[in-house]
Parts: sequence; structure tokens; C-alpha cells
Amino acid sequence: MHLLLLSNSTNHGRGYLEHALPEVLAFLDGVTELTFVPFAGGNPDAYTATVRAAFEPHGIKVKGLHEAADPVAAVASAQALFVGGGNTFRLLAALQRLGLLPVIRARVQGGLPYLGASAGTNITAPSIRTTNDMPIVQPESFEALGLVPFQINPHYLDADPAGVHNGESRATRLAEFLDENDVLVLGLREGAYLSVTSTAVCVLAVVGGVSAGPLSDQPGILFERDKAPRDVAGDVSALFAPAARYDVPRVAVA
Repeated sequence: MHLLLLSNSTNHGRGYLEHALPEVLAFLDGVTELTFVPFAGGNPDAYTATVRAAFEPHGIKVKGLHEAADPVAAVASAQALFVGGGNTFRLLAALQRLGLLPVIRARVQGGLPYLGASAGTNITAPSIRTTNDMPIVQPESFEALGLVPFQINPHYLDADPAGVHNGESRATRLAEFLDENDVLVLGLREGAYLSVTSTAVCVLAVVGGVSAGPLSDQPGILFERDKAPRDVAGDVSALFAPAARYDVPRVAVA
């Protein structure tokens, strides 16, 4: 597989994909036409126009999947795929409704380059249960592409010890998830990306070498049941080893 999974498509003070453009263009080397999946956003025409403006100056034509008469056929013939960010529930519901999950999964497992950002990164996990988004629509299920065997939490935000927020932190919510599910969760901090070239080669790094997160310069944090969260970077291929188990509560309710 060839996946480049971004935590975010825009860093503070930068244009769309500007912070990640060197890594993205290197990933798409040789690609002349990119099929863009805009379904996580609310206005697919405007969203696709933004993506076109980012890529076409670099010689990459962008086709919005919503413009295709037959979206399944369009994915089947795509040179490369970019699934953009937005609301993960809306994205997954659209992919399920259009019957696109199986063809995307098969093509990517067969070597189709897959670029994801935010929600587009979320859906590469087996489930979207660790998204940060509000469920503005109800998909058929939470099951996603399952291209990687672990959960992902893009836009991971560290709790600020100097802050005044007294509510749940992101770490607290992921700990609640692990109460009910025994599966690794990779938190991707802002400015981070995950590069997957096979189930044996998986690298986690900070885009451009500069993280947008003010509280940590590490690209990721790993959550695992019954273990303390720990920062991770570099070769994280070991994430492919453990089997994921869902709906296995730590404490059974009679």
C-alpha cells in the first residue's frame, strides 16, 4: 500500500496544504491526475476548487468525485486518490451510500496512492469511533476502510496544564474508548503525518519538521489499554502487529 495520512490540511497561518506540500508532491511523484473525494465538506464544488488551486500549479489535474456520472467507475480508474477533511460521519455515510468503500479498499490494497487529511485519515482505520467530530448524520455503521489495523485520532490536542478548561481532555476520551475496546489508538498531533508503504514499513513524522502543537514537538502519542500513553515517532511499524478487538468492555455490565 501507499498511504500518506495527514493530521490536518491547514496549519495556523498557512494556506491549504501549504505546510505539507513538499511531502505531498513527493508522494504523488509521477501522478498527473488526482481524484478528490470532497464528501466530508458541505460544498463539494467549492471544496474541489480549493484543492484544484493547490495542485494544478504543480501540473496535477484534479477531478472531483462528485462530478463523476459513475463514482465507483471513477475510483476504479483513478491514478491517485485524495480524501479530504471535514466531518467524518458525513464522509463515511456518503461513501457507504454510494457503495465506494469496497472499491476504495481494493484499489488501495492493490497499490493505488491514497492521500488523506483529517477525516480522510480517520476512515483508513477499522472504525471511526475515535473521531473528534459531531455525528451530524448517521452512517450505516461506524466501520470504515480498515487499511490500517489501529485507530487514529487526528488533530490530537494535549491538555494544557496552564489552561482554564476543566472538562474532559482528549486523553480522557480516548481512555474511555479503551474501557470498551482493546485496540491501539494513534493520536496524530497537528502538523504530523503517517506514511505507510506496506504492513512492514510505517513511519510517523512531523510535516516539514515543524509541529503546530505548542505543547509537544513529537508527532504522535500512542494509547493502549492498561498502559500509560507514550509519545511515538519514526518507525511505528509495530502498530500493525496487535489484533484489534472491539466491544470488549474492561468491566462487564450485567
